[in-house]
Amino acid sequence: MPKGVERLKKRADFLRVAAVRRKWATPGMVLQAARDPSHADAGLLRVGFTATKKTGNAVARNRIKRRLRACADEILKSHAKEGWDYVLIGRKSTPDRDFSALKQDLIKALGKVGALKKEAEHA
Repeated sequence: MPKGVERLKKRADFLRVAAVRRKWATPGMVLQAARDPSHADAGLLRVGFTATKKTGNAVARNRIKRRLRACADEILKSHAKEGWDYVLIGRKSTPDRDFSALKQDLIKALGKVGALKKEAEHA
């Protein structure tokens, strides 16, 4: 992960982000987002990844999460606002979706939940 991006690891963090109900579904993923004022001053953003058993066996779920991590590594640092927590949820179509389309899905979802940096909107 690039500097300034941390991982969500505790279940309580995932539940807090889900409770905010700020989410957007795209063909390749679902993005949940929540402001986290405690990390805003440090210029940090945190991200977590998950895939349910509906998406397949352990091998398929791990592949989904690897693709989501790679997408987040490329997009979040430059396009996502700091001081937010993000949860990327894989879907059945995630492993087969073109990687550039997956990145566009993430950028679109960031805009829809209000977490896209202003300078990134015009890029």
